[in-house]
Amino acid sequence: MSEHHEIPIRVRYAETDRMGLLHHANYFVYFEMGRTELLRSRGVSYRDLEDSGYLLVIIDLGCKYRRPARYDDLLTLRTSVDRVTHVKIVHRYELFRDGELIAQGHSTLACIDREGRPQPLPALLRGRAVAGDPRPATGSS
Repeated sequence: MSEHHEIPIRVRYAETDRMGLLHHANYFVYFEMGRTELLRSRGVSYRDLEDSGYLLVIIDLGCKYRRPARYDDLLTLRTSVDRVTHVKIVHRYELFRDGELIAQGHSTLACIDREGRPQPLPALLRGRAVAGDPRPATGSS
């Protein structure tokens, strides 16, 4: 799927290490911001999903660091949905500084209920709605 969402992120001092570089763990915080804003751009919030009994948990997460980011760098995070299955969503992340790719990552989220059991993704996260069409998905997946 080529649909994606981009957000600007300014590296804050508190996110850096003693060398003045963006700490590696904060890339994952940025990825979460990207997922949240991608969903919000589709008219839904994580809070809405959770209030409806759908919980999305990370089951796989990774990042390849290509170039360091530093304090006060202005970055652009592009978040894409790579694949959607009956219970999972796979995202791809590309982090840029001045058009140069400095990191790329991925995550897989699984949908569970409040008891921790896998459950089907809600229709609004399957099919067309995830691919960028705001109309609700129809039929069974």
